[in-house]
Amino acid sequence: MGIIGWIVLGLIVGAIAKAIMPGKDPGGILVTLLLGVVGAFVGGLLGNWIFGVGIDRFWSLSTWLLAIAGSVIVLGVYRAVAGRKAVKGG
Repeated sequence: MGIIGWIVLGLIVGAIAKAIMPGKDPGGILVTLLLGVVGAFVGGLLGNWIFGVGIDRFWSLSTWLLAIAGSVIVLGVYRAVAGRKAVKGG
């Protein structure tokens, strides 16, 4: 899958991760979508490492599930870290 495919997939799964984990994000929707791109990459790495399946085909169900899982993980970590900083600073 090309770089444009990765970006498109990441933006879409970033929005899906936001729908799965609703709430106020410290960075807004743009940061959430960018975290989706990072999450898709993380999901691909974890899927390849754990299951031997990466995110190499755009229309594969495993690609989407791994990318969504990675995005939810990255969004959760981001909220935990950014939320902790907001509480400390406020």
